[in-house]
Amino acid sequence: MAEVERKIGAGVIEVTVELPTTADARWCIDEYFKEIAQRFEFGFDPVKSNPASDEDMSPPNGFFIVARLDGYPVGCAVLKRKSETTAEIKRMWTASYARGRGVALKVLRTLEDIAREIGVSILQLETNKALKEAQALYRKAGFREVPPFNGEVYAHHWFEKHL
Repeated sequence: MAEVERKIGAGVIEVTVELPTTADARWCIDEYFKEIAQRFEFGFDPVKSNPASDEDMSPPNGFFIVARLDGYPVGCAVLKRKSETTAEIKRMWTASYARGRGVALKVLRTLEDIAREIGVSILQLETNKALKEAQALYRKAGFREVPPFNGEVYAHHWFEKHL
């Protein structure tokens, strides 16, 4: 880990759309699941969570984003289309050693740009009460808290943004 942190340094953030089946995409999702299983009060079981299948995360249904610092994967997120005008952000994650460097904000802005390009005008997402930094990021980025719009069992906060 120290070697990865040393190599990343100040780093250049690169954000790309790729299929969720790539090695880097799978690694990010695996790390995301491991982290939230540790951070959520009662753990995390992907089977109980609202799904995001490979099909949901691939065009034209969705877009999988991988963030890299100096070529190393350090984050991900998914834009999952719900309707012609609404999409949901899922699986947003940044590696702990890459936080505070603007990775998540760049990923979020990239998802917003993609949403606009495909005609989506409403973005939705939900998050767990344990993810205080995520809640702060979404508020800072212009998302507002709304009543629940889905039955996600791990969610405590639902957000929406009109583009």
